[in-house]
Amino acid sequence: MSAPRLSAVLWDMDGTLVDTEPYWMAAETPLVERFGGTWSHEQALGLVGLGLEDSARIFQDAGVRMGVRDIIDHLTDDVMGQLTDKGVPFRPGARELLASLRAAGIKTGLVTMSMRRMADTVVDLIDFEAFDVVIAGDESTRPKPFPDPYLQACEALGVSPDETVAIEDSPNGLRSAVASGAAVIGVPLMVSIAGAGAHAVWSTLEGRTAEDVASFHAAHHANRHTTTEETRP
Repeated sequence: MSAPRLSAVLWDMDGTLVDTEPYWMAAETPLVERFGGTWSHEQALGLVGLGLEDSARIFQDAGVRMGVRDIIDHLTDDVMGQLTDKGVPFRPGARELLASLRAAGIKTGLVTMSMRRMADTVVDLIDFEAFDVVIAGDESTRPKPFPDPYLQACEALGVSPDETVAIEDSPNGLRSAVASGAAVIGVPLMVSIAGAGAHAVWSTLEGRTAEDVASFHAAHHANRHTTTEETRP
């Protein structure tokens, strides 16, 4: 059986495409403190890559006396305000790699646990048509680390998971992408991704091109095929 070709690259947003994690953390601390609680950097790191509803319940456990949806809306509004005031901090090489993929005719999807209105804000600030599809946190059937968001993106793009590469920065995101059947590149930022299942780890996207992603995808499936052949009884 021939190896699948690379048809699409699926991107996480917060921490992978854009370095917005500090914006989220800056929104979280005053929210908890408003209700008399405390919020540590370690607690904030524990939310990286987690679905917004799960995060909101953690804030409730920390003493925030608001409904889940109200917490999500409050944090999203705060982060969007910071994006307006401070700009969108794209991670090094991310925009350039996106442009390279588009030029190569490879489909792209954004798979994020942020709300759709925030994802649209970020996408609209990219100066070219960067994504064929966006799957946001308020649209996924189940959040990361379940595979649903990535499977939904594949369905929307009309590709199978083994035709895709996913790029992620968090353990939850990596587990979601790996479970979907994609070939997965981890690009760590704020938290360790050791043991989360990434098929390759790149320290940065800077200098990377569509050719690099395609080569990784081909090598990943060649290695899988070789391993299968070697272990077949």
